Parts: sequence; C-alpha cells; structure tokens
Amino acid sequence: MTNLRLIIDKILSTTLIIIMGIMVINVLWQVFSRYIIGNPSPFTDELARYLMIWVGVLGAAYVSGKNMHVAIDLIPSRSSEKTQKQLKVIVNVLVIIFCLFALVIGGFRLVYISYELGQQSAALQIPLALVYSILPISGLLIVFYKISNLLNK
Repeated sequence: MTNLRLIIDKILSTTLIIIMGIMVINVLWQVFSRYIIGNPSPFTDELARYLMIWVGVLGAAYVSGKNMHVAIDLIPSRSSEKTQKQLKVIVNVLVIIFCLFALVIGGFRLVYISYELGQQSAALQIPLALVYSILPISGLLIVFYKISNLLNK
C-alpha cells in the first residue's frame, strides 16, 4: 500500500502544480486583457473560480495524505502514548465516515443531479457535473489516505 500511496502522492502533487500554473496564467491573462488591451476576457473569472475550488478540495486531500492538516492537539499532547494512538484511530475513523457521507455520497449525488439537469457553466459552457466531480474524487482520496493510516499504525 505504501507504493500506491507514493504514486498517488506524486500524481496529486503534480496535478496541483499544473492547476496552480494554469490559474496563474489565467489571472495574468485577465489582468492583461482588462488593463492593457481594454477588453476583459469573458471566461477567465469563471475559470479562476473553478480552478480555485479544485485546488482547495484536492489540496485538502493532499494535505490529509501528508498528515499536515490543522489540528487541535490540546488533549493528545497531555495524554499518554496509548491514549494518543487511540485518539488517532478515532479521529481517522470519524474523518472516513465524514468523507464517505459528505464528499463521496453527497458529491456523487451533486454530480448526478447536475448531470441529469444538464447544468452548464455560464461563460465556459462546460458541464457543472465536471466541476463538481472533484468532490467525490477528493473524498475517495481522503478515505484512501485515512485507511492507509489505520493499516500502518
């Protein structure tokens, strides 16, 4: 499972770098087209918004996999080593449950409903189901990372 985790880490970090690069180029184009050319590009605002959503949600999965997320460690820092391990198991299980219900199941429902309704973005005219698809993908990644954490403890 460690090799698979390393492969997923690499793919995820590369994807995040590419998305950030596209977002920077997109915003620079928006500034250039608005202030230099005087004719703002109609799609850049929407594209930047969707790329920011993807970076945020995929970034959360990446940070979760690296165990670098924000945590309040008041109780664990004052507990014994055995209690700390038990708390980590409880937290990982709670995160798995939350991600399964909120991101995976809820995300798949959102993608399905958006697809069935044929919703399109205003400027880019891409299916919103594509934009929302990052929710279940990210949820599955977080669940994978947390199960990996539980198996490696």
